[in-house]
Amino acid sequence: IVLTTAGNLSLSQSVVTLLKEGFADEDGKSCDLTQATSMFEAAGMVGAAIREVARRDGEGLKEQGVEPNLSMLLGGQIGSKPHELYMLYYAGNFIRATEDTPFLQIGEIKYGKPILDRVITPATPLVQAAKCALVSMDSTLRSNISVGLPLDLLVYQTGALQTQQLVCIDEHNPYFQMIHSTWGQRLREVFEGIDDPRWDGGDATHPLMVKSERFEPMRKIAHPGEKIV
Repeated sequence: IVLTTAGNLSLSQSVVTLLKEGFADEDGKSCDLTQATSMFEAAGMVGAAIREVARRDGEGLKEQGVEPNLSMLLGGQIGSKPHELYMLYYAGNFIRATEDTPFLQIGEIKYGKPILDRVITPATPLVQAAKCALVSMDSTLRSNISVGLPLDLLVYQTGALQTQQLVCIDEHNPYFQMIHSTWGQRLREVFEGIDDPRWDGGDATHPLMVKSERFEPMRKIAHPGEKIV
């Protein structure tokens, strides 16, 4: 079972501590991740831990002018049951990755998500998915100065019930350095290979301005000697 967090650090640490030590949920039921029989049950326990921490600390944070926020990703596999990935919210509710949504994200997502949207499908090989995740993170690092190295990358193969593919990536990591330099270079090459817009149409294969009865410019530009009413 793997758990990643985003949002308020004190809330995240409290949730993780509760899960490590064990606790009782709102109904008095014991919550112990080591006893979970399915990933769905495990997600329910994590959700209960989030609600418990919110009950203890949420109002106190608001009184200090701090808006509590927390999101988590829970992934893994228990026994012979399918591997699953869940995203949990501050309210303790959660959603699961599906064939239609083959990846989930937390934290700063707007810079890296377009890359994942264009590449990742349920059929994407695991090694290419890992590469795509690193490219996505590189784009986030480039566009958001509040996100920085190091990065932790873990790759899990279904049915293995363990993994040795766990690495902490810093600024000296040779593969990530290659990703950082190559991705920017290839983007520029692709950009330069796309035709420039041709306003006059002419013999352009993909003209920018075409006649259309449906769409008209919001403003018309007057030609010399012409008056627009």
